Amino acid sequence: MTTTAPRLGTAVARLLILAAALLGTLLAGAAPASAHAALTGSDPRDGAVVATAPKEVNLTFSEQVAMSADSIRVLDPAGRRADTGEIRDLCSGAVVRYGVGLRAGLPDGTYTVAWQTVSADSHPIAGAFTFSIGAPSTTSVALPEPNAGGGLVGALYGIARYLSYASFAVLVGGGAFVLACWPRGAGVRPVQRTVVRAWLTLTVATLAMLLLRNPYTGSGELSDAFDLAGLKSVLETKTGAALTSRLLLLGAAALFVAVLFGSYTRRTDPKERKDLAYGLGLGGTVVAAGIAGTWALAEHASTGIQPGIAMPVDILHLLAVAAWLGGLTVLLVALYRAPSVERSAVERFSKVAFGSVLVLAATGLYQSWRQVGSWSALTDTRYGQLLLVKIGLLAVLLGIAWVSRRWTQRLADPAPTDPEATSEPAAEPEAEAEAEAKTETETASEAEATSETEAEPEATSETDTEADPQTASEAEPDPERAAQLARQRAAVATARRKRERDADPERSGLRRSVLTEAAVAVVLLAVTTVLTSTEPGRTEEEAGRTGSTAGSAAVPDRPVDIRLPFDTGGVDGKGVVRLSLDPGRTGANALHLFVERPNGKPLDVPEVKVAFTLEAKDVGPLPVAPDRIQTGHWSASGVQIPMPGEWKIQVTVRTSDIDQTTIDKNVKIG
Repeated sequence: MTTTAPRLGTAVARLLILAAALLGTLLAGAAPASAHAALTGSDPRDGAVVATAPKEVNLTFSEQVAMSADSIRVLDPAGRRADTGEIRDLCSGAVVRYGVGLRAGLPDGTYTVAWQTVSADSHPIAGAFTFSIGAPSTTSVALPEPNAGGGLVGALYGIARYLSYASFAVLVGGGAFVLACWPRGAGVRPVQRTVVRAWLTLTVATLAMLLLRNPYTGSGELSDAFDLAGLKSVLETKTGAALTSRLLLLGAAALFVAVLFGSYTRRTDPKERKDLAYGLGLGGTVVAAGIAGTWALAEHASTGIQPGIAMPVDILHLLAVAAWLGGLTVLLVALYRAPSVERSAVERFSKVAFGSVLVLAATGLYQSWRQVGSWSALTDTRYGQLLLVKIGLLAVLLGIAWVSRRWTQRLADPAPTDPEATSEPAAEPEAEAEAEAKTETETASEAEATSETEAEPEATSETDTEADPQTASEAEPDPERAAQLARQRAAVATARRKRERDADPERSGLRRSVLTEAAVAVVLLAVTTVLTSTEPGRTEEEAGRTGSTAGSAAVPDRPVDIRLPFDTGGVDGKGVVRLSLDPGRTGANALHLFVERPNGKPLDVPEVKVAFTLEAKDVGPLPVAPDRIQTGHWSASGVQIPMPGEWKIQVTVRTSDIDQTTIDKNVKIG
């Protein structure tokens, strides 16, 4: 039986539906405020009650951020601005801290701090918290949701990001496929249209991201996309400069595409063609690396640890993705729209894809170590979980690629020379293909015969009209008959192409496996797009650890209730300690500790110790050894807090003979 491939129209429609559905799911599930930087501390702290009004509010971040004049707002209980609007840069060394001054004479009550900024890797972050002067009070200010980068603008920006990645891969990979694997493909119309459309899509997506950048990192209102003042401020940022550079490089890419599908296809002299191919390859590589660099210079690779190594590695990673997946897309188009693609071209692309996979493995391993940092972050953070999904999809893609390679090897095998061995197998596919095309060809033949029969009286009438010039001048060809003949010729040509395509079972199998590869690649690219806008696992864990000492302060004369996550690193070593100190003031206090598993159930541990330290007065640590009441519950009575102040509470949890950890948190007592 002849192996037949699916129709391209149906296959592409299914592929696009799958891509749209998956991309929508991923974008809907992505946290809009996920980014590289995170708030690790504030002064005053969240929930703190201070005796007198502070002169300013300070925020500390895990990574460098871009602050604007309105990035930090402090609102009084009535919702009025209580800050001066002057942002102060308090960064020192590795500490990233910014502050805003407060107005003098602020009354007692609860104040709201709302902040929004952009992290160094281009993603917006936002948040809000409260503190009180004198005593807590009611407030008319509702804590805003941290919706930076969300809503309709966030969805459109995410779609533009996905299209830019996909079109970059097709543009670069398609050009590389033509130059390195199939030079004759430069003159094939479907290949030309695919690469040109990729260039157009990348250009439009880049322009869309440039216009949406202001509302994406600011108000979230789509109408602000055409705010000229906002666009000007975007152009002054690192991301704006990267997008502008990408547009300029796309101008050079347009010249590359014009020469590749113009002058290069018209060259007949082998030496001239070879020299032009060398120039196109060199120039195209420089332009492609430059466009890839616009991502590396503005996103995750540009910040964090080892950016000097991470950026070149990221460029290599993007180029390898483009060479493999972009070349795969153009190969798929060639296999369906140009059945005469040489088997040697498929073999050459197989070698290029194999080299790209090796580069992807090396660069991906480094990027994973840099962004994840630990085994726990691989499973406990959203970035690590998405990375595992990406690795799984990549494994599936490699498996399908192996199948495609097997089909390629079969294509490359020399045909048997024994006529008896080849005549019978070949006869069946040929007869079957002819049978499939029989209806179309017979219809076309009958139509041509009918048209010839109808043409005879027409010829006679033309002879008769020679004597009558006026009648001859009025005679015109029938446009309906001409259109009918054109449709018949197209049907014959389609039947012939289908017969040629289906007569090669190896090529049909290769088409199906390459189509499946492309479908998985679409999904993989969607996951990668979401991954690039998600806070790396290393940063999320560091922010969590730092957040344990930057939590909310206790209100004077109220019980202290805090939660302290811990991980001793051993078996059954993860959990949460809930600590209660009542009444939470100077003098004697009752201490209760509840040790729980991550699911909230009590965790039985061998030992728990507590210590109190007042670092400002060099008091402590004051040790406390609570007694075990029952599984997961420890308590101590008469815990003495000698003086008021900001105390560090340290809790040591031991889960085995060798596994223990100490966690701490600062609270204001008394």
